[in-house]
Amino acid sequence: MAAPPLLTLDAVRFTLGNTPLLQGAALVVSPGERLALVGRNGSGKSTLLRIAAGELEPEGGVRFLQPGTTLRYLPQEPDLSGHATVLDYALSGLGPADDPYRARALLERLGLTGAEDPSRLSGGEARRAALARALAPEPDILLLDEPTNHLDLPAIEWLEEEIASLRGALVLISHDRRFLTRLSRATLWLDRGITRRLDRGFGEFEAWRAETLEQEERDAHKLGRQIAREEHWMRYGVTARRKRNVRRVAELAALREAKRTRVKPVGQVRMEAAEAAPSGALVMAAEEVTKAWGERVVVRNFSTRILKGDRVGVVGPNGAGKTTLLNMLTGKLAPDSGQVKLGANIAMASLDQMRAALDPNATLADTLTEGRGDQVWVAGQPRHVVGYMQDFLFVPQQARTPVGKLSGGERGRLLLARALAAPSNLLVLDEPTNDLDLETLDLLEEMLGDYGGTVLVVSHDRDFLDRVCTSLIMSEGEGNWQEYAGGYTDMLAQRGAGVAAREVARAPRATPAAPKPGTAAPAKKLSFKEQHALNTLPATMEKLGAEIAVLRNWLADPDLYSRDPKGFAARTAALAEREAALAAAEEEWLRLEMLREELEG
Repeated sequence: MAAPPLLTLDAVRFTLGNTPLLQGAALVVSPGERLALVGRNGSGKSTLLRIAAGELEPEGGVRFLQPGTTLRYLPQEPDLSGHATVLDYALSGLGPADDPYRARALLERLGLTGAEDPSRLSGGEARRAALARALAPEPDILLLDEPTNHLDLPAIEWLEEEIASLRGALVLISHDRRFLTRLSRATLWLDRGITRRLDRGFGEFEAWRAETLEQEERDAHKLGRQIAREEHWMRYGVTARRKRNVRRVAELAALREAKRTRVKPVGQVRMEAAEAAPSGALVMAAEEVTKAWGERVVVRNFSTRILKGDRVGVVGPNGAGKTTLLNMLTGKLAPDSGQVKLGANIAMASLDQMRAALDPNATLADTLTEGRGDQVWVAGQPRHVVGYMQDFLFVPQQARTPVGKLSGGERGRLLLARALAAPSNLLVLDEPTNDLDLETLDLLEEMLGDYGGTVLVVSHDRDFLDRVCTSLIMSEGEGNWQEYAGGYTDMLAQRGAGVAAREVARAPRATPAAPKPGTAAPAKKLSFKEQHALNTLPATMEKLGAEIAVLRNWLADPDLYSRDPKGFAARTAALAEREAALAAAEEEWLRLEMLREELEG
């Protein structure tokens, strides 16, 4: 006989403002349960978890927790007030029989000493402290709301192992697909105020959800056809006495009411990046760049070449220098030694990891329009701000909402809306997946796949890296960085899964051998031919760029092919020829410029 549930929520109702958030939601947690709680941003997942934790009283429904059951809850925004140190806070979650050493060990594993002042912690540090507090007693039920936020890859992989080893029940909210897939054995979908359960892990959820929504659409179509048939009978189906059937009149009214009140699925984000004119074939090149902060070297002798269309991920533990490397590659930060060259015609748009670019007092509309009326410029064209907001799942009533009142997911969508409105051929995304729901992540991945430019992305989301990246730049420690082809899984295979990471520290440069008697010494400056090419190539590139612009302008005529097919073919061939010549000229100029600086240095 199966053990009775430890926690039960039944017919739970909750209204946020004037919006019904939960309309009969249910949750059953049995001993040892591993449950993924999924749903759109704003669907009420965190609210349902708070009700399950006993921190929020529902407006209707029943909550029952078996007597003697220990439950711990990790909120998205933990409150550490009232505690002198982080260790005091972590120990406050322990019961009389729990081991205090475990709390200390967990804090240390999460990068905290325990002596920190809670009032001085960053948001990420506060969440790590709350995670240690929730895990320390090894509770019967563990409720976790986005536990991987602000954790780096090593910490996420450690947390996976730690949670997998626990014997208690788990209810987990996360945007990290791989984390959900690894840890869940059942899935609870919160959609339009109600819950639906799948007794299989998250790995099978998305296919099941698609089937469910398709069946819903088929049912709606059948309902519409049934209404049409009943309306036809109402008009033309007359009995001998010409009396309408009262029962069928009532049935038609019920059908119409069912159609009127049917809750439709929430709309989808419409996400498209505004693209600028194409960049050159070579977007950026770094040659032996080094950067140190004080005595600590964060980037040591790193070289790379990034071409148009590449999707490059930058990964490593927190503090490894990912943002420093990104800023050097994009020209925002000068290296201490070495050089970075950016290609021609770069138009960059970036997404700020720390959300510092958002003024919490500004309204959503003013943030998108920069305070200039009700128009937002998207790819150089004006659009009404409310229409653009709706592309990112904001409702018109939110136009005057202060940014500080938005949820984390809504702020993430707002930053994406701002970044994608600016014309670009280089997108720089620093932790773009933070706080985004799974559907929005899908669309972001799709958009990046269709984007014609180049993408640089810092992320701790392994599934996102696998789906998006063509190569990864990985921190190997001590300031050393190594580039691997493929996504995160490919990188693991190349480094050796289950094997200690191979040593990739760069060997010191060999001392050049002295020239043999009778041989010429190495050149100390550019040859006459190289110097001449370096001086004349910029004018050549400018001329080719002007010719390309003229050819593109001609080919933009939609009637050119039908009016002059031979001319269309000739100009298309000429455009391809000049674009190839420009790419070759850019490559040669960059090579010569680097050679010149190396010789002069």
